Amino acid sequence: MADDPLDSSPSASAAAAAGGVSSGPRPALRPRREAFEYGLLPIPKLVFPEGALTQTLSQLKERLAPGGPRVGAAALAEALQIPAEQAALALGTLAAVLPAEDSALGEDGSGSADLRDLLLFLYIQSYKRLVPRVHKDSPAVTDVWPSTSAFDGYLSALSPIQFVRSNSRRFMPSQADEEAHQLSYLQKHMTNILTLLADSIDGEGDDSMVLTMETFEHLGFFLQLSEGTPLSQAATFFANSDPDMPAAPVPAALVHDWVLQHIASALEFMAEKTVAKENSQHNAFDPDVTMSDAVTNTRIHSSSPTGSSAPNYPGYYRNASFVEGCSKTSVVKQASDLKGHSIKVLNCHDSVIYILAPLKYATVYGCSDTTIILGAIGKVVKVEHCERVQIIAASKRICIANCRECIFYLGVNHQPLIVGDNHKLQVAPFNTYYPQLGEHLAQVGVDPNVNKWDQPFVLGVVDLHDSLSHPAGVSDVQAESTTCLDPDLFTNFLIPSWFEVEGPTKYNPFTLPEVYWASQRKKHASLEDIQKNIRELEIDDIRKKELACALHAQFKDWLYASGNIRQLYCLQGE
Repeated sequence: MADDPLDSSPSASAAAAAGGVSSGPRPALRPRREAFEYGLLPIPKLVFPEGALTQTLSQLKERLAPGGPRVGAAALAEALQIPAEQAALALGTLAAVLPAEDSALGEDGSGSADLRDLLLFLYIQSYKRLVPRVHKDSPAVTDVWPSTSAFDGYLSALSPIQFVRSNSRRFMPSQADEEAHQLSYLQKHMTNILTLLADSIDGEGDDSMVLTMETFEHLGFFLQLSEGTPLSQAATFFANSDPDMPAAPVPAALVHDWVLQHIASALEFMAEKTVAKENSQHNAFDPDVTMSDAVTNTRIHSSSPTGSSAPNYPGYYRNASFVEGCSKTSVVKQASDLKGHSIKVLNCHDSVIYILAPLKYATVYGCSDTTIILGAIGKVVKVEHCERVQIIAASKRICIANCRECIFYLGVNHQPLIVGDNHKLQVAPFNTYYPQLGEHLAQVGVDPNVNKWDQPFVLGVVDLHDSLSHPAGVSDVQAESTTCLDPDLFTNFLIPSWFEVEGPTKYNPFTLPEVYWASQRKKHASLEDIQKNIRELEIDDIRKKELACALHAQFKDWLYASGNIRQLYCLQGE
């Protein structure tokens, strides 16, 4: 689902016309996807009607402003009339999607947020995601994957199996489609957004509303430049300001024109590239892992040495790497194989995916019958529209939406967020390790001494950010929660040592609850007793051979029934 890079600039003349930017290629403006992908919460009182959005937030700003420039959870809960735990969740989610850490807010959102960031965060709760295009053969796939419900309206437009059979990626919104949709949303609402952020001064007309350079930089919550240049350095009205002498505020109308001209230019450029791509006869696959690579029973991993430069793949332009469309295979990605700070595992079936790297964000979407190991995720893991998957994740946060019959082995510092139309979800404590895991956890700030795997935070069954209409009252229905995996069914997961990489981590860094430790000890003792009894059996060689064959057959049946057969292939390949 990655696309051609958007970093190529429009013509110099278009750039020069874009509101105070000098001639020559200019940096491309595009949305910060993290805010839209990981920053939306289906809490009804955070999603204001679009017609009253600006008025409601302006009133909220007036209510909160007397308390100072920063807002804590208690003040937010009182102002919005929501439970304290929902206000804390909102600030924690805001902290997880900010472009840079806010020390006063804290990584976990336990402090106080900048009022301007909070207003932007609450504003985009009105955003509606792009709906997948309808498959032309939808009746043929209705019983394939996974079934829709009255609540979620749709799940994945294509199942992993359908994805493999039809190669119809054109029915899924591409990264470029979603970015264009996000830019169009910002284009539509930018007038209201700047009105919320602007300060009022003495004067008449447009000159009475101004923005400081500091406030202008807060637009970086959902807008960014491709080269990572600060917004203020790209706008001539703030560029090259003396740090010791803050730039004077500028009229909000000037900022408005600059932003809209850059958004329009970016949308025009994206549209031209989309048309060119559709007219091209070349149907390129996405980077990293393609269906042509996904050979049955084959272990796939990148062999690029540490520190080597990555290919000029478009996924890297967006600070994300992709593992997509794998079927009946194993994939290994280490830190040297991944560029950017996020990973997306999309539409994989009957596979084992190892992501053994420190990252900020991870998305798992549309997978089935697959085991996915996420080594260390410092911000958020999001799992959507999956069925019969096993997720092993060490992360600050995780959000689970619209999944069925999945097991989550978690090491998480915050309560797992459960939203949408879920069924038969089980959770268990984290159950694996690899040599660099401890170092990766420390690098991204995940604390292995805190694990809230069994404390789900359950919200509504309806996704308030889709573009579908829902029956009245359905938004008040709570999602189905999780159950804890039976300790007798808990097993440790062994990650193969393909690369002989040394590291200090020799065991699971997350403490196993006593009930699971007791079950493990009981299994170990039982196995020792069985081995002892077999050794003491006084039977001839023929009977021993028959017993060995019976045990082998039972073990093989268990491997297939439990889904661990793929892991055995990986271990055999060491």
